[in-house]
Amino acid sequence: MATVIRSLDALPSTMRGGAVSVGNFDGVHRGHAALAAELVRLAREVGGPAVVMTFDPPPVAILVPNRPPTPPLTTISRRAELLGGLGVDGLIAYPTDRTLLELTPEAFFQRILVQRLQIRAIVEGPNFRFGRDRAGDTALLAELCKQAKIRLSIVPPAVDEQGEMISSTRIRRLIAAGNIEEANRLLTQPYCIEGIVSKGAERGKRLGFPTANLEGIRCLMPAHGVYGGAVPLGDAWFPAAVHIGPNPTFDEQRSKVEVHVLDWEGDLYGHHLRCALLHRVREICKFDSIEALRAQLRQDIESVREGTRAGLQRLASIPAERL
Repeated sequence: MATVIRSLDALPSTMRGGAVSVGNFDGVHRGHAALAAELVRLAREVGGPAVVMTFDPPPVAILVPNRPPTPPLTTISRRAELLGGLGVDGLIAYPTDRTLLELTPEAFFQRILVQRLQIRAIVEGPNFRFGRDRAGDTALLAELCKQAKIRLSIVPPAVDEQGEMISSTRIRRLIAAGNIEEANRLLTQPYCIEGIVSKGAERGKRLGFPTANLEGIRCLMPAHGVYGGAVPLGDAWFPAAVHIGPNPTFDEQRSKVEVHVLDWEGDLYGHHLRCALLHRVREICKFDSIEALRAQLRQDIESVREGTRAGLQRLASIPAERL
């Protein structure tokens, strides 16, 4: 896991004098992986750490305070896990404020990157913008780096097998539409939701399918539906059926996240639970009877077992703390 630093005043000397990449890195997708690979390479060449600098909260939360917040694909801690798995040493989650946003591109480069981080190299994508009103671009960055004798690497945009650019915005649209399999194809690890298991109505238990009700989820929620997923418990991964949305059969309209872990028994109440989503099984629908619901749940379980088999094999090779 990459070390998380939330204040430049607390920046250790071990995180200075290396290579940095500035950006959101939300989701840590295949495009971010390309940036991270170049970042690590340059950091080793200049003999310093590989550091990613992001902003928490995102600048738009300060610039447009009345806009409803957009849930991220990944929390800061999740980004640190994923980036650490790619070889990144540190993740600076800069506490965004008006002072930072008022810095000109030249001031941001000199005061933050040169004076505070003491960078020797920087890695960005071709669309990188920085400074007040996003006025700085890669052409200006190249000029500033030349003057400061800092190495600069511009990494081309990552594209998928069809030639379409990979971006967090594209992945966010896919997840919001429930297209988990396509989103996972663009990510470095399967998309995860996580929260604290709370007490529910225990209706699933009475139906023969006990569920863990997740609360406090901070990342973007997929479209309502039933999904096949996987949950790490102890040293093993277990398949899981995940219900996201209301329960119309019981006239409940409040959206909930309920996770039924297959082949496992135990008490998860109060525990933090992470669930990797692997595929979509079906939409949410209302059933005419409890027996009809039970029959569908049995079919869902079989669909989950079949649909998660390949994903579970892949997850088994990934340490749970990295996923």
